[in-house]
Amino acid sequence: MDITGKIAIVTGAGQGIGKAISLRLANAGADVAILDLNLQSAETVAKEIETMGRHAIPIQVNVSKSENVNAAVRRILTEFGRIDILVNNAGIAGRTLPLTDLDESDWDEVIAVNLSGVFLCCKAVIGTMIAQDYGRIVNIASIAGKEGNPTMIPYSVSKAGVICLTKALAKEMTDYNIRVNAVSPAVIETPIMDGMAQSTIDYMVSKIPLGRIGKPEEVAAVVNFLASDEASFVTGQCYDVSGGRATY
Repeated sequence: MDITGKIAIVTGAGQGIGKAISLRLANAGADVAILDLNLQSAETVAKEIETMGRHAIPIQVNVSKSENVNAAVRRILTEFGRIDILVNNAGIAGRTLPLTDLDESDWDEVIAVNLSGVFLCCKAVIGTMIAQDYGRIVNIASIAGKEGNPTMIPYSVSKAGVICLTKALAKEMTDYNIRVNAVSPAVIETPIMDGMAQSTIDYMVSKIPLGRIGKPEEVAAVVNFLASDEASFVTGQCYDVSGGRATY
């Protein structure tokens, strides 16, 4: 799954799954743009990648803002000259409450980051990928997008949208050597869990046949495959990293 010489963008790369993906892609030979709302976290990950002998640039980005995303892509193109891989990982869980206790703002915030953010990042890079006749896009969805988790309606809906966006965009890009796929993790041991109710976490773990929480590195391994030329005949797919929770 070597990707030596490729240029990758990873959003939400300052911690958790995004950090694990960034380190995995760098270890596989890519230079990486580390995009995160928290610049300090992005800088820390970038420094770690530099010690691995790869080039990394940290950029503070709010993926729900098109002007932020477009400015970041312009900077990456100036520095690297191309964009080969985009991993849309940035996401938030939102408040874990039943629908009766949610506000409109809860819905708007989660959809803006988790779904609109993926749309904006794809739109920002797709012209470059078409022009160079090459690209790999991997969108991080969730098992919640397939099954719908109670007390997580905005999150579940946003991730269902990511899966559908992936499938539709993949079909649009078949003539341009661009592969678009998604990864749907079950509950993974990351800081996003800090804001979740313990009852919600217990519910999600109870649905996993392997009986444990997943690790960020296990998600990163699947992303590495989908970002490589080993996945040349794979597009429009949703790969589950769920410990057996989803069987379809």
